[in-house]
Amino acid sequence: MDEKPFFEFNVLDFRDQQVDELKKFTKSAFNVELILNTASDLKYTRAIRNVLSDWMTAPSEDFVKILCSEVINGKRFTPAVKEQFTQITKSAFSQLISEKINDRLKMAMEPSSETKVNNSDGEDIITTAEEIEGFHIIRAILRENINPKRITMRDAKSYCAILLDDNNRKPICRLRFNNTSRMSIGLFNERDEKIEQISDLSDIYKFADLIKRTVATYMSPLESTLQQDAQVDFVG
Repeated sequence: MDEKPFFEFNVLDFRDQQVDELKKFTKSAFNVELILNTASDLKYTRAIRNVLSDWMTAPSEDFVKILCSEVINGKRFTPAVKEQFTQITKSAFSQLISEKINDRLKMAMEPSSETKVNNSDGEDIITTAEEIEGFHIIRAILRENINPKRITMRDAKSYCAILLDDNNRKPICRLRFNNTSRMSIGLFNERDEKIEQISDLSDIYKFADLIKRTVATYMSPLESTLQQDAQVDFVG
């Protein structure tokens, strides 16, 4: 057992992203395989964040040396150069963070966070934040089964289709989120669509097994074999 927990949640001080992670541990969304993968990702993400946080205030010599090799080719890494670029690195970190914060503030001040998409008929379609989040949940569910880049989103007036290889003959599911107070998801079993009501986006995880089986029906025997081999290699 690890000495440090892979995830901590402070009810008095938390971020929205932490709430999303916590939802994966609810009874309705509980999935052991997904949680194990999440635990590994959170563990190393936290470790890397801690290293980066330390480097922001006190960049290590090796880190500064790597950056110097990228920007001053051929110049020796002398003590004077080290001192100069240590300060420059700290300043660059600070500027980068300030720019990212300003970008976020500008986005937050925009009148709408919805994305406009044009359909094949030339009509304007609104892709909502809920549909985008649902799309990323589907990708997360399938990330060990198939390359996430093969999972695409195609919006329409009545639903948002999640497809394999951007092929409407390979539907993974349909997000029916036009009415956010009564959301539903269309799931496929042998080409037939079955619509399930959901009360929260995290409810999508309850259908993870069915979503995986749907994608498996579109994969060739060779793809399935390669995927199984990759999973064995990963576990090993």
